[in-house]
Amino acid sequence: MSDGPGGPLTFFPLEEVPHSVYDVLADHQKTLAEIVKPTKYANLAVAPAKIALAKLEANLAGQFDAPYRLKDALAATRNDFDVILIDTPPTLGIMTVNALVAASFLLVPIQAAYYALEGTDDLLETLERIRARPNPDLHLLGVLITLFDKRTNVARDILKQVHKVFGDKVFKTVIGKNVRLEESPAYKETIFSFAPDSSGAGEYEALAREVLQRVK
Repeated sequence: MSDGPGGPLTFFPLEEVPHSVYDVLADHQKTLAEIVKPTKYANLAVAPAKIALAKLEANLAGQFDAPYRLKDALAATRNDFDVILIDTPPTLGIMTVNALVAASFLLVPIQAAYYALEGTDDLLETLERIRARPNPDLHLLGVLITLFDKRTNVARDILKQVHKVFGDKVFKTVIGKNVRLEESPAYKETIFSFAPDSSGAGEYEALAREVLQRVK
């Protein structure tokens, strides 16, 4: 199951998504079980999110249970899936905090670009605060380098800096810049169905194997 502002459009036309994660987290009009949709891919279902999710920050402001909405929603359906992936926006707002409170593991993608490491201190501080109280079982699974272009000095320097900061938490797999990866969402396909022989597909398969090894 996946949850993210842009993700479901890869799997469903917008008109086929009448209800989304917003209806679950904002006002409890729906349960997760009611909005989860199976995809054309075996063993993959999606909890869709739409642009309305951008209103969640304002909607939950001041709500005493705001950080726990997703955890509470997952409680009834968690055992229905072997793995639940939670996609978050690249900010430390209430949606990301909800994900950290609900999750068992955190995977941090870092682009191999200038300013990429800015914000990591805030993320690590937030991680420790979450572990201190609402979710002591949250673990940093690893850090993933993305959009890596080995031809540039900047990318190579960022890779060295990330290894210096995170050490063995950095995944061995690096996701390179790949045209096929950029094209696949436009065709509403995953990289594995759109270009299974591409380097991007190979890298994400290698990442999946690393993730499973670390989780076990």
